Order: sequence, then structure tokens, then C-alpha cells
Amino acid sequence: MRIAILGSGDVGQTLGTGFVHLGHEVKLGSRDPQSEKLKDWVASAGRGASTGTFADAASFGELVILAIAWPGTENAIRLAGAQNLAGKTVIDTTNPLQFTSAGLPPELAIGHNDSAGERVQRWLPQSHVVKAFNSIGSAHMVRPKFPGGPPDMPICGNDTAAKKTVSDLLVSLGWNVIDLGGIENSRYLEPLAMVWIAYGFKSGSWGHVFKLLRK
Repeated sequence: MRIAILGSGDVGQTLGTGFVHLGHEVKLGSRDPQSEKLKDWVASAGRGASTGTFADAASFGELVILAIAWPGTENAIRLAGAQNLAGKTVIDTTNPLQFTSAGLPPELAIGHNDSAGERVQRWLPQSHVVKAFNSIGSAHMVRPKFPGGPPDMPICGNDTAAKKTVSDLLVSLGWNVIDLGGIENSRYLEPLAMVWIAYGFKSGSWGHVFKLLRK
């Protein structure tokens, strides 16, 4: 599969490397695709890795991943071009975080009756947005290893086929999947990310994930 990732930070590079190693072609979209950082990433990720502008990546990808800090997400979509994303599955990894005080956990800028996931879907009305990867740190996104076995990744989105595609990709990366339903359930997944963040600040450790225990 050709996978485009809009964003070249830790999340984008981690997922990009993971998907390249699984045999997918990956293009990272960036405002500066020829930066030394991205040249190093292409060299380390291996065959199948490439970079380009946001529009280049969006045109290239059969599936697109948003891996942008929330304040830049709408502009990244604008640079990518909604027409280049039409009809495609778009994985939204974002959390609408705002930082108010140095050294303190961030807060959610959106909540209760709206969410980042829903806004992304409104910005991309012809795309199939699936919320995923937002409640875990980049260090454990690919092949997470924990004593209790594979952790669970909650997802949500309006299109059943798109969620099946995303679920298959998650399983290939070593995750179990929990489908919560429509994209409006991002209203609960984004606060779940705050649980992950709050525990990280309190414990000083970021090696934790979520698992749903069933009878």
C-alpha cells in the first residue's frame, strides 16, 4: 500500500519506519522535505521511504495519516489539498492540546460537544476519517511489547470499510483493536489521551498503554 504521512515529527517518522518495514511505500509530507532530518530518516527507514510536500504526499497516498501538532492541522490539510484526500481513508492521530503553563500537563482545547476528529471530518467531507494512535506515545506505536500481552487501540470513524483497513494495519503493527463506532466518539478518545498524559506527568514515565479486560 502507498501510505502518506502528513507530518515529520516523532509520530510520523515512527509510523513511517514501521510501515516501510512491513513492505509499504511511505512518503512523509513536510514543509521542508529536503531537510537533513528527513534525509536521515529516508536513509535509516530503507527502501520504500521518501519525502515530499504535503500536497505531494497527499496525492501519493492511498491512505493518509495526519501526524501534525493540533495547531497546525487545519493548515496542513489546506496545504495538502482536500481534493487530494477525497475518497481516501485518513487516520487522525491528533489531540487538541493547548499548553498553558511550563512544566504542567496540557489541557484540551476542544471537548464535550465537539472534537478534533469531528473537525477533521468536517474539513475533509469527502474523506473517510478514522481516529487512531492518539492515546499512546510514539515510542510504543510499532510492535508494543508489554507483560500483559498486546495492548488495545481504540478507534472510531463513520465508514466501516475504512475502519477495517485501519484495523488491519493496526493488527500488523501488533495491536488489538476496539471499534467504538462513529467519529463523534473522538469526544471520548481525546480525553482518554489526557489520562495517558496525566499519568505520564505524575509518574515521570511514559511506558504505559491501555488494555480493555473482558470476561
